[in-house]
Amino acid sequence: MRLGVDFGGTKIEAALLDSKGEILARQRVPNPGDYQGAVRAVADLVARIEQETGARAATVGFAVPGSLSPATGLMRNANSTWLNGKPFLVDLKEALARPVRLENDANCFALSEAVDGAAAHGRVVFGVIIGTGCGGGVVVERKVIEGVNGIGGEWGHTPLPWARADETTERHWCGRYGCMEQWISGSGFKAWAGMSAAEADEAARAGDAKARVLLDHLADRIARGLAVVMDILDPDVIVFGGGVSNIESLYPSVRGKLLAYVFSDVVRTELVKNKHGDSSGVRGAAWLFEADGGASGYMK
Repeated sequence: MRLGVDFGGTKIEAALLDSKGEILARQRVPNPGDYQGAVRAVADLVARIEQETGARAATVGFAVPGSLSPATGLMRNANSTWLNGKPFLVDLKEALARPVRLENDANCFALSEAVDGAAAHGRVVFGVIIGTGCGGGVVVERKVIEGVNGIGGEWGHTPLPWARADETTERHWCGRYGCMEQWISGSGFKAWAGMSAAEADEAARAGDAKARVLLDHLADRIARGLAVVMDILDPDVIVFGGGVSNIESLYPSVRGKLLAYVFSDVVRTELVKNKHGDSSGVRGAAWLFEADGGASGYMK
């Protein structure tokens, strides 16, 4: 059995999976939003899951915002900024008294979909989360590619390619300007479009021409960003998650625009919607440990 925890900004969810990936039990609690309280909440949540099932998982995997610094072992780059600079892995190991692995939540999403989700048939998979924020994860042959600096797939904090004169932004929370997250995330779209992506989708389907134009701009920006990923990685499958992924019209629109930007005369990469939805975080976290508990190249 595998136990995965999706450590989100507003909620913490845990799930126990069997060897076939079926969820045996799952529970969620609010994230208290302070460091010590969050560590205690995780320990209590894991204990409740195990009490419910009568089983103790030998290992626990975590999907987290941000990542661990290879230099210090401390958290960094989390939009839940109170996590940054904290020894989260060490404290979780102590609180849970067993082996623990942490991985970026976008990486866990990509892993979940690559193992037994919408991208399970792909050898090279790029996972994109476009929700409140924006992130990416790279999985090759069902292994997360973290990279030597631990930043593999940090697509949301790369600049919007081929930016135009009117495509300027204020400084982002990460300290940079013009990040993809500022343009294509749910919060970014609302900032420049004046409405949520879901509202624009509803209006466009009702015949609103302005909403259609806004979604066309969104698709163009996504296509520009993905073209750079394709030029470098050339994935078999790009799988989308997050709230913006529910806009069905984006898939043919983005695909139709890719050929104008990608350095190729064909686009064979598949663009697909996720299979596991909100479950991908806990599922991917659970898959961070192999069935035999052996090393698989992830942060330990």
